[in-house]
Amino acid sequence: MKDISPNLSSERDRLDPAVWKITSVVVLGSFLAQLDATVVNVSLSTLSLELHSSLTAIQWVMSGYLLALTLMLPLNGWLVDRIGAKALYLWCFSAFTLSSALCGIAWSANSLVGFRVLQGMSGGLLAPMAQMMMARHAGKHMARVMGYAAVPILFAPILGPVIAGAILQYASWRWLFLINIPIGVLAVVLAVLILPKDHDELRPRRLDIAGLALLSPGLVLFLYGSDRLGDRTGFGVLIVSIALLTTFFSTATKKGNKALIDLRLFKSKIFAASVVTQFMANGITFAGQMLIPIYLIRDCGLSPSATGWLLAPLGLGMMCCYPLMGALTKRFGIRRVSAGGAFLAFVGTLPFLYLASHRLVFPLLTAALFIRGIGLSLVGMPSIASAYAAVKRQELPMATTALNIVQRLGGPTLTTLCATFLGWRLAPAHIHDVMLGPFTAVFLLLCALHALLFVAAMRLPLSLPMVAELRVNKVADI
Repeated sequence: MKDISPNLSSERDRLDPAVWKITSVVVLGSFLAQLDATVVNVSLSTLSLELHSSLTAIQWVMSGYLLALTLMLPLNGWLVDRIGAKALYLWCFSAFTLSSALCGIAWSANSLVGFRVLQGMSGGLLAPMAQMMMARHAGKHMARVMGYAAVPILFAPILGPVIAGAILQYASWRWLFLINIPIGVLAVVLAVLILPKDHDELRPRRLDIAGLALLSPGLVLFLYGSDRLGDRTGFGVLIVSIALLTTFFSTATKKGNKALIDLRLFKSKIFAASVVTQFMANGITFAGQMLIPIYLIRDCGLSPSATGWLLAPLGLGMMCCYPLMGALTKRFGIRRVSAGGAFLAFVGTLPFLYLASHRLVFPLLTAALFIRGIGLSLVGMPSIASAYAAVKRQELPMATTALNIVQRLGGPTLTTLCATFLGWRLAPAHIHDVMLGPFTAVFLLLCALHALLFVAAMRLPLSLPMVAELRVNKVADI
């Protein structure tokens, strides 16, 4: 009997090569959806001119896509249970490719916005679907697999503006969307051939229509209101969204597994700790991406182009650690890697207190951003892996939906908090505060949020295998 345990343990430690094939296919969907979310950013002026529209109207080409993406997210778990992960992925990618073609032949600003909404509705499920399918097949190797899978996805926001700039210089704006068609067709063919069938995973259940009517509009209105909190309309919308979300949580608690999202998942201390860590990490990442450029442009007087180049070390710091994630979590454990990353991100944010209250020192800025990037990258993947390892296999679709929704809420919540605080400190009553300038104060708030992230990460499990063993048959423990 004693000889069986090491062999079984070794067998469980081996990663099936098929996982890499599945990961390659599903990452292509996440990459393309992320690319399309950023490719339009540098194209709004051209689109406004070509389609004879105002910038205020044409910006909905970007905002409509992101809001539609969020609108569909709550349906992820129900759809996977109803038709299966492979079928849903094929439908979504096919619809994404078709809507890309429609965007390419749009005849007006309104038609382009409409087709982008369709594109966002189909693209909104590609990223959570990728996470869920990797979790199903990677098991306790999730951190390692996602570490490699994240690298191409991280390149999407970098490549988006570059590709858009080249297309706008040498071709029609329509190719911003038509370029998706050959990639989409290839991805669909690969998905048909490589993704495994999952008919045995189906758990059809009735759609919680009341929950959908509360949650989806609540999320969209929350994002919309957070982005426009400075005016009365935005504040009113935010209040309505909070009321809708509160009502959803109240009714979902009573419905149990019949709800659109089974809130009983959060009774698991490990899943709850992982979700809170993701909320804080995502929020801090977006808040920093908002605050640091504003500081460099407004307080330091740098140009937007110079600021863009100076922020490069942040992305480089994040990318250099992702391929090492599997080895790090295997050696040090989930909690140590994630909490260590939170501490590093905190250390990388502290220099901004000095920079904001003294003068800009470029070597210090570069080092701080690089360290902050490393730290944030070390927090994310282990916490996601622990969240998936903490739930049963049949609960993965529901867990994916819950995790992605909370992730998306983290960004606008903490960004709005920091932006509101900065606006308050920039008011005439505080602008001449000698002891604590506006940017020093807001970076102090950001440091406090980093400290909370560290506390959240310390509640993660010590190691992933201890959690993942819950899925393994008891015979393996003989």
